[in-house]
Amino acid sequence: MRSPWRATVLGSQMAELLRRPGRFAATGLSLLIAAFVVFGAVMAQQIVTATVVDRFRGTPDAVSLVVTRNDAADIGEAGLDAIRETPGVTEAVGRFDGGAPVGGSAADRYLALAADPGTGPLARVRPVEGAYPSGPRRIAVDTRAAEAYGLVPGSSLTLLLPAPDGESTRRVPVEISGVVRSAATGTGEPTGYASGPDLLRLLGTPGYSRVDVRTETPGAATQAAERIRRAVPGAVVRSGDEVRGEESRAAVADASDTLELAGVFLAVAVGAAVLVATSTFRIVFARRVRQLALLRAVGATSRRLAAALVAEGAVVGLLAGAAGVLAAWGCARLVPPVAGRFGHDLSAPAALPLPQAALTVLGTGLLAVLAVLAPSVAASRVSPLQALRTATSEGSTVNGAGRTVLGVLCAAGAVLLARQQYAGLPEPGDTAYDRFAALTLVVVSGGLAFLALIALGPLLVRPVLSALAVPLRRTGAAGRLAVAGVGGAPGRAASVSVVVALGVCLVGSTLTCLASLDAYERYRRTLEAPADFHLYAGEGGTLDRTLVADLAARPELADVTAFRTAEVADDGRSATVTDLDLTTVRSGTGLTARTGALGRLGPAEVVVDAEHAHRLGVEAGDRVTLTSAGRPVRLTVAATLPGAGPHGANFFVTPADLTRLGAGPAPTLITADAAGGGAEGRARAHRAVTETLTGPERGDGRVVAEDAATRAGPDDDLRTMATTVVLLLCLTVLVAVAGVATTASLTVVERRREFGLLRALGLGGAAVHRMVTLECALHGVLGGVLGLALGLPYAWLVVRATEVSAPFTVPAGQLATVLAALVLVTAAAGTIPALRASRTPPTVAVARGD
Repeated sequence: MRSPWRATVLGSQMAELLRRPGRFAATGLSLLIAAFVVFGAVMAQQIVTATVVDRFRGTPDAVSLVVTRNDAADIGEAGLDAIRETPGVTEAVGRFDGGAPVGGSAADRYLALAADPGTGPLARVRPVEGAYPSGPRRIAVDTRAAEAYGLVPGSSLTLLLPAPDGESTRRVPVEISGVVRSAATGTGEPTGYASGPDLLRLLGTPGYSRVDVRTETPGAATQAAERIRRAVPGAVVRSGDEVRGEESRAAVADASDTLELAGVFLAVAVGAAVLVATSTFRIVFARRVRQLALLRAVGATSRRLAAALVAEGAVVGLLAGAAGVLAAWGCARLVPPVAGRFGHDLSAPAALPLPQAALTVLGTGLLAVLAVLAPSVAASRVSPLQALRTATSEGSTVNGAGRTVLGVLCAAGAVLLARQQYAGLPEPGDTAYDRFAALTLVVVSGGLAFLALIALGPLLVRPVLSALAVPLRRTGAAGRLAVAGVGGAPGRAASVSVVVALGVCLVGSTLTCLASLDAYERYRRTLEAPADFHLYAGEGGTLDRTLVADLAARPELADVTAFRTAEVADDGRSATVTDLDLTTVRSGTGLTARTGALGRLGPAEVVVDAEHAHRLGVEAGDRVTLTSAGRPVRLTVAATLPGAGPHGANFFVTPADLTRLGAGPAPTLITADAAGGGAEGRARAHRAVTETLTGPERGDGRVVAEDAATRAGPDDDLRTMATTVVLLLCLTVLVAVAGVATTASLTVVERRREFGLLRALGLGGAAVHRMVTLECALHGVLGGVLGLALGLPYAWLVVRATEVSAPFTVPAGQLATVLAALVLVTAAAGTIPALRASRTPPTVAVARGD
């Protein structure tokens, strides 16, 4: 008896699935999106892999053999000549990869240097502007170096190279002969190129790290390899194909690391899909309460009924997974031709990866089972007496005390962990802080906070809604009914809004962290290069006052500023004080205050850098005492900086106060900016500074001019990664919007009699349409408010734990745009359900229920 009865129960559920596929299509929509994004990540990896393999040009295709030494020693000119003279060798070029710091105020500016012939089949680069260098102290730079360092053909650059004694540093000026584009993938560093012999002489290096060899025919490579091994003792000879394969695998591994990072965010989208699916299954089963009660009345047990409902959900999950895989596969086939239209050369994936496709479909089925478990158990316990009653909706009751207790416990755990991290935040200058452990605890705390939001969501909906819905209640009957509709089912509203809140929390906190770190990066660049040029006396002396006037008279220069510095003592320790006016430092580049405000200082006022402010325990409004030559000067703190000060100064005062501290009248530092924009403007300014300093009255070389125009611009890789992360997080919002659409569709079916009654009472179809649309928009508003309320405090913790000197910056415009777009999208998600609701005839109000 058991087996036939089990088949009967399961058969009835499958019949229901076939009879009303629309309900289960809505249920499976979130699962379909989850399968799409997961298999889309698989296809993205395939596209990246195929593109890297097909387009990689680290070692040119013409290279037949690659020669290195087994003892990691260099191959000298004699060894290179021996390789060139080997029978069968058509061409051989030496490779050398090195680098040197670039002279300037920013100590971390670096130019990688590589040997390359510049022309021929073994060249890695091709000139795009100017000419390839020939001769000593001439190099070509790639486009990244030209943009980062403001270089054009004819400009110059100073390299800081080791002196022959190996202990000091010599400044070597080099001329930029041209700009090249490199076909090799590498670290992405700004790079300079020259021929092998010229580069070896410039750097003082004894030989090459490897030699690339081209043979007459591929078949001659094997014989040439043996001859090279005999001609060059200790030589290791490998085929070019082997080296290219290793380089390709390394590049693919780098791309895979990025995709693995993306997988973390995809997991969040999958989790959101499970939450939405759970909610929609619950609504569907609540709608079928009479049918389930009839099955109970004719003998179906709760256990068998629950098993049948789980099987039903598994079928929905498998079908949704298959649809999502096929959709992702189709999109992957379209990506390369579409990208080609926009100038991006991508390779198409080879074939449908069947194992990954099968795992995605099965995984989606498993997700469906997980999502359907709780609703199926609850639905299977329906009383047989429900068969005699009108079908009820999910209802507005909030789960019992157990859920509330769980939510309170999770919230308490989140608050305790967050409080612990707040108490242990680092101070400026703290280098022993374990940021990884701190961020891990912040993530754990955030996870507990989100679990608390899930558990307490039904309790939060009505108070939050009452605060947000005041304007809606004044828009007429449709607005008041929309507020009542959402507030009347807090459990359902919470299940949808919580998923929206998850997406908004992640996107909002990510945007806030990026804005804060970007502000800090601009501040750091301001410190590294407060001006395009700065000039100082070579032996720590003072500068001629007329030099300021001479530089200011050059039309190629702007904002020529002279200031003084002095050494003082604060609390018994040495520090640097200057009369530099901080309002003249690169306006708009991120120089901000942690406390107080940066403006023109008044008498007896001072600006203090972060480290000294922390050590002295002062902030804006406090008093400090600086001492020079036994003379104390008491000053009021006007502002404190979030980090170090420009030009390494610790205290910034007025010229009169600096004179009181014993500074002489002559300037010690002069700064200037280029009057023209771009690389050409900076090149003209550099020539103007050089000509001024090498004039007949200043040709003694006592004044040193540092070109600080090599400041870094925005980090394109960082911005690309940040954009990718935000787009991936938007997948969570997409799943949430799908959940809003699904819930709206199911509730429209569920509330047909309600809509019919409203129509019978005189509410027009347009008003019903507006009411349902406003209900969907309210889900977006609720989720947005809850998400930002949860995300911004954690964003502050992440910023402080990541970089203590970073100013917390809330991108209000971006967050407002995200919130407005979310409300519009969730409202649009209810357009079709609202249209169906508006067409409900008044006669439905007196029709019998399902």
